[in-house]
Amino acid sequence: MFLVAAALTVLTGCTTTTTPSPTSNLPTATPAPPTATPGQNESPSPSPGPTRPGQTDTDWERIWDDTPAGFPAYPAVRPTETGQGPASAVLDAGTAQPAQVTEFYRSAFAAAGFTMVSRDGPREDGSYELIVSGQGSCHIRITTAPLGGSTIIMIMYGVQCPFT
Repeated sequence: MFLVAAALTVLTGCTTTTTPSPTSNLPTATPAPPTATPGQNESPSPSPGPTRPGQTDTDWERIWDDTPAGFPAYPAVRPTETGQGPASAVLDAGTAQPAQVTEFYRSAFAAAGFTMVSRDGPREDGSYELIVSGQGSCHIRITTAPLGGSTIIMIMYGVQCPFT
């Protein structure tokens, strides 16, 4: 019995409790990759591809947090923020009319082989909504709305759409 009590005392004395320090979120060192042994065939490392943006769940569907580089852009738009919820892009089209901007996107996507799922508007607030679909389950939702003296474009680029 004495040996069991002594063993428990020793084990208890060896146990430590640590509290995470404020720097515990800092990256830790990564071990160096193994080096090639002489005479071994080495192949070049693949170059890293473009970094994809994050994704966000919306009440519509899961979307990319950005649009790809080749996404059609209405002439002279500039990025803006409205605080109206998640979007892949929020753009200010200046004094262009919402119907004109919606028609630009409908035409651009039709020329690219997309199918129009729905086009709604003008709504009571003067806004329009266009939903197009591409290959597979790719869906894109574009809402154009007057806000002050500008037309705001809100784009939701579904995650089933390619991001290249």
